[in-house]
Amino acid sequence: MIDYTTHSRFTDPGPAAGWLDGVGPDLAELRRVAAGLVFHYWGNGDITDHGFPAERLAEVDLRYAADMFARLHVLDPAPLAQERAPTERIVGCCRDFTLLFVSMARHHGVPARSRVGFAGYLAADWYLDHVVAEVWDGRRWRLVDPQFLDGEVDLMDVPRDRFLVGADAWQACRSGAIEPERFVVSPELTIPGTRGLTQVRHDLVQDLASLNKHEMILWDLWGRLSDDPELSEEDITAADELAASMQDPRADLRALFDTDDYRVSPVITSHDQVTQLPVEVVLR
Repeated sequence: MIDYTTHSRFTDPGPAAGWLDGVGPDLAELRRVAAGLVFHYWGNGDITDHGFPAERLAEVDLRYAADMFARLHVLDPAPLAQERAPTERIVGCCRDFTLLFVSMARHHGVPARSRVGFAGYLAADWYLDHVVAEVWDGRRWRLVDPQFLDGEVDLMDVPRDRFLVGADAWQACRSGAIEPERFVVSPELTIPGTRGLTQVRHDLVQDLASLNKHEMILWDLWGRLSDDPELSEEDITAADELAASMQDPRADLRALFDTDDYRVSPVITSHDQVTQLPVEVVLR
């Protein structure tokens, strides 16, 4: 069994651990605080229109919770639960709201993990690439969206048909239940590979990594993941097998992950969001 009450190298708050004592363990409070720690790097338009210097876009590539909390402390050392001005938040994305929520939850011994998939409640008729948390409430795993304070669904218990984790999204596409073209990073984004089966397969592998406590940046590449906009028949067959295995509640998630295709390697490729170029990253 994977212990989701303990930190991964990505969720460990490091020297900021004591700063987290004042938040939680109430899940609603953790979600409220997490929602105020990050400013989405494109969700509100250009960050410079909101008082951010352009160079702060680099914060979206922060990988580790320890670095995020350190940056937040520099921006405002007040208690975490205190409301922050937008420019006192880190620039990030859905992955970062969730990573900080999971970090705070695990700090209090709450079983929590990141889930990568697609939200059907953010844009009408679309399923958007998204990351939410999943917490064990003593009876079941419950999806919690830490990015928003309110929405059209219960963000403390997101219905499973409104957020499709990686395997469920893949199976929905392959069965014909939902057209693959409805799964996108953003309806306006036309970069090859950011929609359809290619993006769904990417999130499937990302979700497997998250379940194995490797909470990766969404534009990371390793193993079987690549920049190719089209999937080969071999890729599709392998994804069919992986999704079916991940949907089995008896699945050995560690065994599925511990292969050359899916295991996160010590050195990965990531796309720098400032330069828009691939860079080599040595994980610590």
